[in-house]
Amino acid sequence: MISTVTGTIRSLSLDKLVIEVGGVGLSVLINPPTSAGLTLGSQSTLYTSLVVREDSLTLFGFLTEEVRNLFELVQTVSGVGPKVALSIMGALTPEDLARAISQEDTSAIERVPGIGKKGAQRMILELKGKLSDLSSGATYKGHQPPWREQLLSALVSLGFSPKESDSAISYVVNDLHGNDQDPANMELSELLKLALASGKSSRG
Repeated sequence: MISTVTGTIRSLSLDKLVIEVGGVGLSVLINPPTSAGLTLGSQSTLYTSLVVREDSLTLFGFLTEEVRNLFELVQTVSGVGPKVALSIMGALTPEDLARAISQEDTSAIERVPGIGKKGAQRMILELKGKLSDLSSGATYKGHQPPWREQLLSALVSLGFSPKESDSAISYVVNDLHGNDQDPANMELSELLKLALASGKSSRG
């Protein structure tokens, strides 16, 4: 799992950068707001999400942990992949997105490239209740407990899509609650084993 990267910015454009870490240059996909917050040649820390595919390993980078977590969360919505999620983070602040979801404002979400009216409606339906009601200036923390966010991040880093990860976690939570067990009181490693077993079985 690559959650953060700290190094020197060697190349910088609106959608991509190269950050040198220990003599190795890592290519990271970003959006314009992230690019605007960085300076070529500076020492910087990026909060990253690693997307694993059969033929590629792609790092996506953000200036804050809150935006990175939200980037991973919106990918749990049907039809939203990492490229669209990156566009969402570039077009809407966490506060704007949370407000649009809570007020069911499809027009605000439709402004994101790649998101039509149906996509906006689906986002509102699937993210309703998953975002904090953010006031101006507040930071996104999400309503999800820390263990769930950590488990989601771990599964994504192992190659599961955010949607698959979210489904596996929900299955584990329901199973544990059925046995009167609280996942918050369990070790992350044990939860990961259960989620991996659930995720693999659902993949067939």
